[in-house]
Amino acid sequence: MSNPYEPLNVDTIGEKLGHLEILKEKVGPDATHWSAQEVGDGNLNLVFIVTGPNGQAIVKQALPYVRLVGDSWPLPLKRAFFEYHALIRQAKNAPEDVPEVYHFDESQALIVMQFMTPHVILRNSLRDGIKHDNLAEVMGKFCARTLFRGSDLSMDTKERKKDLALFADNIELCDITENLVFTDPYFDAEMNRHTSPQLDGIVASLRADIDMKVAAQHFKAKFCNNAETLLHGDLHTGSIMVTESDTVVIDPEFATYGPFGFDIGMLLGNFYMAFFAQDGHEASKGVRDDYAQWILDVTCDIWHHFEEEFSHLWRTERTGILYDKRLYEDQGQNLASEQALTDRLNQIWSDALGFGGIEMHRRILGLAHIMELDSIEDADLRAACEARALQFGRQIVISRDAYKSPHQIAELARAVRKDNFL
Repeated sequence: MSNPYEPLNVDTIGEKLGHLEILKEKVGPDATHWSAQEVGDGNLNLVFIVTGPNGQAIVKQALPYVRLVGDSWPLPLKRAFFEYHALIRQAKNAPEDVPEVYHFDESQALIVMQFMTPHVILRNSLRDGIKHDNLAEVMGKFCARTLFRGSDLSMDTKERKKDLALFADNIELCDITENLVFTDPYFDAEMNRHTSPQLDGIVASLRADIDMKVAAQHFKAKFCNNAETLLHGDLHTGSIMVTESDTVVIDPEFATYGPFGFDIGMLLGNFYMAFFAQDGHEASKGVRDDYAQWILDVTCDIWHHFEEEFSHLWRTERTGILYDKRLYEDQGQNLASEQALTDRLNQIWSDALGFGGIEMHRRILGLAHIMELDSIEDADLRAACEARALQFGRQIVISRDAYKSPHQIAELARAVRKDNFL
């Protein structure tokens, strides 16, 4: 019989987990020689680094509420179940791009996993002006591999339907996405916050913007109804750990089935926000023009690697329910297959722009902000950066079909950066 749920702390980890053989192997055989540090800086969970004579491991435990808000916002512990199942699927579909899972305890809502060192959260680098080799290639291919292999393009009917049913139960975290991302930014929701009074006029304008609000709800409908593939569900630059040359994706507890363009759109939206934040860090870190351009180069390269890898998988691993090769290649109609591929990629790109622009709005106007912008101490300067990001976000949502490539979006971003919307 499983033990009643009990939140861990730095003093109880050895007592509660010292019997686990995998932690004895990875950390040390005697738990009295372990030390633990709580490092959770996210919105939801406890995260501990456990250190001993043999090495280190991560222990992540869900809390029965939203940590950012407190126990006034209860949240089921079962989200750890979905994170575990997403991690093991990602490890299968994109090997080496996620931490190794050592142990899962459903009753305690905890996952023990590989400690990534000397990795840091990518957001820190984007604030501090640090470049990372291979970042774009890893993220582009990670998105292509997880999204393609987690979809009807790769999976058979039985496997796909079972997986869809499993992740459909991630109800509460889907509800958070549906409201905090797609709805709350566009009205005076209780937990919204923004740089005030500087942004008050732009906020009022967005909330009165009929085209923007209609588009946001169209994309909410896509997220709710288009169960195309298994999503990470919260793929932003705070869910990526990096060194100079290595990149690892973490924290897929929002995993659910949704549209192909959602993950990569949210990811690109976070890079675009980091681009607009650079002007706010120039005083302490020097002129950021070169680094800002590097961020835009990364966005272009992410899409390039995504498109290239997705196309490769289409041609070599399309064994699932959709676009049966018996209709195309087996009849010598390779051109028909390529036309279908082009159509799918065009739709993913258009959707990615829509989801990305909405992500930018919610990260500036909603509950959960990004550190690259929030850490700009001068409120006027921060608001100027945020205003550009808000206007850019609106443009790529409303006019998404006019932009056929990430290079056109990069050109737009450079133009918007020169403007003043306050």
